[in-house]
Amino acid sequence: MTKKELLELIKLGEGLNIEFKENFSASVGKEICAFANTIGGSILFGVDDNGNVHGVTNLNRLKSQVQDVARNMDPPLSLGFDIVNKVLIAIVPKGSKKPYSVNGKFYTREATNSQQLRRDEIREFFYKEHLVYFDEKLSHDFDIKRDFNKSAFEKFLERSEIYTKLDKENLMGNMRLTRENVFSNAAVILFSKDVTRHFISATITCVLFMGKTKYRILDKKEYKKDLYSNYHETIGYLLSHLNTEYIIKSGPREEKLELPEDALREAVLNAIAHRDYRSSANIQVYIFSDRVEVINPGGLVGGLKKEDLGKRSMPRNPLLFSMMERMDLVEKVGTGILRMKDGMKEYGLNEPIIEADANWFSITFERDVQKYLQTNTPVNTSVNLTQLQRQILDCLKENPYTTYDELANKLKKSRNTIRLNIKKLKTLKLIERIGSDKKGHWLIKSTERIG
Repeated sequence: MTKKELLELIKLGEGLNIEFKENFSASVGKEICAFANTIGGSILFGVDDNGNVHGVTNLNRLKSQVQDVARNMDPPLSLGFDIVNKVLIAIVPKGSKKPYSVNGKFYTREATNSQQLRRDEIREFFYKEHLVYFDEKLSHDFDIKRDFNKSAFEKFLERSEIYTKLDKENLMGNMRLTRENVFSNAAVILFSKDVTRHFISATITCVLFMGKTKYRILDKKEYKKDLYSNYHETIGYLLSHLNTEYIIKSGPREEKLELPEDALREAVLNAIAHRDYRSSANIQVYIFSDRVEVINPGGLVGGLKKEDLGKRSMPRNPLLFSMMERMDLVEKVGTGILRMKDGMKEYGLNEPIIEADANWFSITFERDVQKYLQTNTPVNTSVNLTQLQRQILDCLKENPYTTYDELANKLKKSRNTIRLNIKKLKTLKLIERIGSDKKGHWLIKSTERIG
C-alpha cells in the first residue's frame, strides 16, 4: 500500500471494515475477532479516532503483540501486515472457520462497533462454517454500463460526506462493496437503476385502503429503484396520504403531520435494513383509515427477542447497514425502536405495535381517526375540480416535467393563474413537486378522490 492509498483509506473513516487505533490496547482482540466473524477488515495502528496520523514506535514489537492475539484466538487466525508512514496496518481476513472467539467471547462487527454475541445469536448467525451474508455475495449479472445508477452513487457520496479523487472502482473496493470489480448484492441494492432486474422482490409497495380492511384499494405504488430513492419516495407517499393539522400561532402557521414523521422514517429504514432479501416477498407499507403498517419479510435476527428491541441491534445485512450508517440514515446502535416509541408518546398516541415471528416483522402506528374527522377533510373524501384543474392534471400526467410556462402556453392561461391552480392541487394533495424547480418533476397522486 502506498502513502496515497493509505490516506484515501483513512478518508473513508471508521466503518464496517476499518478501525483506527492509536496504539495497542486490550480491545485489539475484540476487533480482530469481530472482523473475522463478519467480512474481514483492516486495523490501522497509529491513527486516532478523528483520522489524524500520529504513527507508532516499536513497530516490530507492536506487530508481534497483534500476531500473538490472533494466534491465541479460537480457532487461531493468520493476519497480514503492511507498514506505511509509521502506520501499522493489520489486515484481518474474513474467517473460514467461523465462529471465532477471543478469551471465550464471540464478537461480530456492526457498522463502527464490535459487539459481543450471546450463544443463541452465534448459533443463528454462524449455523455453519463459511456462512456468507446475502448482502456481501457477488452479483455477476450486474452490468455496470447497463445497470449502474450514477445519480444514486453521487447521492451516496454526498450524504456520506466522502470527498475524494479516488475513482469509484477503488473507492467501492475499499468499502468492500465490490471485489475484483464485481458488485456485491449490497452495491446492487444501493446503486441499481431498477433493482428488480436482479432481485425481483427487493421493492417497496405502498397501498392506500378504504376503511380498516383490505377490501378496497384506493391507490397503490411500487418503488423499485435504488435504496435511497425507494426510501425517499415511500416517505413521500406516506406524507401525501396522511392528514396534516394546521396550527395557527403568531407568525407563520405550523403544519403537523398526524403521526410523527421521524417515527415513520425509522420504521421504513428498519424494514429496508433488516429485511430478508432472500425472501420472495417485498416490503409493504399499508395505510388504513385507523392505522399505518410497515411490514418486512424476515423475523427477529440472531436469536434476538422482542424485549431486546431498543437495547441491542443485530443487522441481517451488515454491509448494507454499514452503508446506510455512512449515509446518516441509521444510528450505530439499535435505538430506532425507542425513538419510534418516544415520538408517538410526544404526540400523545399509543406506542407502535410490534409483531414478529420467524418470517415477518411488522410495526403498526394507530391513527387518531376521530380527531381528523372533526378538524380536517379525511384523506378518502372526494374533491371537485374545475375544468382547468382537470386539464392541468392531464398535462402533468402526460409529461411530469412540464413547466409553468409550458402549461400557460398550452392551456392559454396566464402564468399566475396556472400557479394558483397548481397551489390548489397541492393543497388537495393530488400532486407533489419532487426535486428542485429546475430539475425536478411532478408526482401525480391518487385520482380516486376526484368527484
